Amino acid sequence: MLSFNNKVVVVTGAGAGLGRAYALEFARRGAIVVVNDLGGRSSGEGASQAAADKVVDEIRNITGRNCSAISDYHSVVDGDKIIDAAIQKYGRIDVLINNAGILRDVTMLNMTEQDWDTIYDVHLKGTFECTHAAWKHMVAQKYGRIVTVTSVAGLYGNFGQVNYSAMKSAMVGFTKSLAKEGAKYNIKVNCVAPMATSRLTDKILPDNIKPFTAPEHVAPVVTLLSHESCQDSGEVLEIAAGWISKVRYQRAKGVFIHPPFTAEQVKLNWSKAGDFTECDYPREIHDTITICVRNAEASKL
Repeated sequence: MLSFNNKVVVVTGAGAGLGRAYALEFARRGAIVVVNDLGGRSSGEGASQAAADKVVDEIRNITGRNCSAISDYHSVVDGDKIIDAAIQKYGRIDVLINNAGILRDVTMLNMTEQDWDTIYDVHLKGTFECTHAAWKHMVAQKYGRIVTVTSVAGLYGNFGQVNYSAMKSAMVGFTKSLAKEGAKYNIKVNCVAPMATSRLTDKILPDNIKPFTAPEHVAPVVTLLSHESCQDSGEVLEIAAGWISKVRYQRAKGVFIHPPFTAEQVKLNWSKAGDFTECDYPREIHDTITICVRNAEASKL
């Protein structure tokens, strides 16, 4: 059994859906859980303490009288306060699940700056604020596990979700860069793209797959990524209806045109630039620099 005994876990947006499933699973495995939830509506308005408190009550029913969980009601924009709650109560933070999220679906033609800014605040800024506050503690203790959340909309785009897709796409770069920074401190950072039934997706997912997309079917993957035995870092995983799949970048072999060159020359070689018959799977900036150096040296011949 993957145990989390004495590990302090912070789960944002843990009052319902995926966050609740994560919090309960960590509690079952012995973790001390900070259940964070602002308690607002799915579009971001409002606040209530009831959502977080209800999950803490559920954890109390699991763990008994010595409940190993506390509620936190801050917005993730105030991520430092969420992490401070963990530090002040328990003295450390071992795992951070950046789960909080909302939706404001609207096409670009009708989008307001508030539609954009609100999604930015909760998803991207909120993830930064919580992670930034937790990072110094994880570095000091030379241990940490962080899970960020992207989406299939962030990976592939989706009509009417330019704001949401942009923030979720940013999670991939955030995760991959942070994983490199955390390597020497034994901090592993991974990103999940879960498809699960929740108040955000209930009207989107087909009814025939909903039994397979319960949040509890995503929790095992997040549990593994958060465990001390997990050595993966910088990975992106899609999780849907019992299906688990790592996602990677694929790059065409491409074509080299000796500089200086014109748009007309690019047009003539356009099909070669998009020919994936021969391809590679880059993981580092160095993988691009290597190609540049190779082409520069070849051009001297």
